Amino acid sequence: MSSINYDLKKIKAFLFDVDGVLSKDVISLHPNGEPMRTVNIKDGYAMQLAVKHGYHVGIITGGNTESVRLRFSRLGVQHIYMGSSIKKIDLQDFLDKSGLEADEVLYAGDDIPDYEVMKHVGLSVAPSDAAPEIKEIAKYISHKEGGEGIARDVIEQTMKAQGKWMGEEAFGW
Repeated sequence: MSSINYDLKKIKAFLFDVDGVLSKDVISLHPNGEPMRTVNIKDGYAMQLAVKHGYHVGIITGGNTESVRLRFSRLGVQHIYMGSSIKKIDLQDFLDKSGLEADEVLYAGDDIPDYEVMKHVGLSVAPSDAAPEIKEIAKYISHKEGGEGIARDVIEQTMKAQGKWMGEEAFGW
């Protein structure tokens, strides 16, 4: 049974912020100045499984590093918005290209740049360590902190609600 108070059978897309959601909100800097992020392996597993099941999966991030693009494209993530200064514009582009309605989209964010997107989608999600303003508008606050399995949490609950979690596709990468 899901702990999310939303009709998860509506969800057809998963969109995520990166820093503070798919990675920790503290990052190391490479000597060349490039931010180095951590990623959660179980998030990656869930994201690639969602792609295999035909869900639209994407990221909308203000960051713009090739390592992030490579990580998520290798998982099959189809919608990658990087260097996003106004995330609501990229959300609208995603909706236009996918043909989905906002109530069919789950978006997970953790800080002020995510605020407008979270107000616009059907299911807004925040990690447990999100900014207070984000937690105030989130329809679901995960028990996970950023970088510690947010994607896995929401994808697993959604796919279970839709009867797709432990299908044949689950047993490989």
